[in-house]
Amino acid sequence: MKTFPNIIPIFPLSGVIYFPKTNLPLNVFEQRYLDLVNDAYVKNKLMGMVQSKKKDNFVYEVGCLGKISDYQKIKDGRILINLTGISRFQIVKEISNNKLYREFKVEYKKFITDIDDKMEKGNSMSLMKKIKIFFKKFGLLLNWVEFEKLDNAQKINTLAMIAPITNEEKQKLLESVSLENKIKALESIVDFYLHDTLLSNRTIQ
Repeated sequence: MKTFPNIIPIFPLSGVIYFPKTNLPLNVFEQRYLDLVNDAYVKNKLMGMVQSKKKDNFVYEVGCLGKISDYQKIKDGRILINLTGISRFQIVKEISNNKLYREFKVEYKKFITDIDDKMEKGNSMSLMKKIKIFFKKFGLLLNWVEFEKLDNAQKINTLAMIAPITNEEKQKLLESVSLENKIKALESIVDFYLHDTLLSNRTIQ
């Protein structure tokens, strides 16, 4: 198994759920996160993304480690980056520092399957049939031809990231340890939305 740093800088962001094998473009402009990105880029290009909670300064316990795969400095001081998802992590504790941004001690052992693709199994045929209906009902467009070129884990992670569901539901998917569990959880969520839409249509009629 690949080894990753157990102390990482973390970018907490409300409403952004980030998965392994997906790409996340970020427009960075706050000084603390400019510092974070610059420090990470010089060191090892690794940083964590985690969803912040609504109150106080709390964050969810599970986030995703990403590698800066594109880095552009803009004249107005902003930095545009692209993060490529590597592995989920579980936060152990926050580390005190003298920096503007936050650092956390994390561990990855719970999510070993993010690295070892051979261990990932899951039948997504039923989900894929429903997801196309789901996207159509909500007027969402997806290039299905390009989508089909992805491996199974990439497909599920991409759908979990872009689906029009709540942040809490996306966090639940992020925390689903195995691909099989993630597929079941996503299918259950899609079933709920499709059933809810069907009931609404019947009520209107």
